[in-house]
Amino acid sequence: MDVRPMVPEPVPLLVACALTIEELALRSGGRGRAPGQVVTVLRSGMGPKAAERAVLRGLGTGANREAAVIASGFCAGLSPGMHPGDLVVAEETRDPRGTTPCVGTEVLAKALSAALPGRTVHTGPLIGSDHVVRGLERAELRATGAIAVDMESAATLWSAVGAGERPVAAVRVVVDAPEHELVRIGTVRGGISAFRVLRAVLPAFFEWHRSLPLPRR
Repeated sequence: MDVRPMVPEPVPLLVACALTIEELALRSGGRGRAPGQVVTVLRSGMGPKAAERAVLRGLGTGANREAAVIASGFCAGLSPGMHPGDLVVAEETRDPRGTTPCVGTEVLAKALSAALPGRTVHTGPLIGSDHVVRGLERAELRATGAIAVDMESAATLWSAVGAGERPVAAVRVVVDAPEHELVRIGTVRGGISAFRVLRAVLPAFFEWHRSLPLPRR
């Protein structure tokens, strides 16, 4: 009898976002998934505390206990010259608790450039905030070396790594930049360009997931 060794399945991928509109964009852009590649899109709600709670719940299930995690959605750009629809790939995320290094930044940046030709991809530190950042505070955060800010990525990755060793990353789409500042968070709904970009990122996430030396189940 021909007995072949069983090939372990790769661990799943969990993509976390905060807003319903982000979830809609991510769920509607699922082309490029390989057979057997298990992907969950998790909407956490706004803010770092909501993100932490949701991610810990999402990773507490048997299927996702060892999942790789990507934090995604919209962000505010901090660097002059950024435009709505630009992409941000974090080299690390920061919040008051510390820094979480990201894995596979170069792979993600290259895959996003291929998936979205003509879109600018920025790489650098992504900083967390517990509120929408405007005006002078934007310049103060830029002075720390961060290139973008959002409310959930840092909490998402911190919580994910705290729940167990795993690859983590953060990819955000700029909707708000120094020369293109939003009046209120609700105007994200009018960010058609950013929404279309977010719809197109999942194939790059799948490629990142496949490229990593992930632990297997």
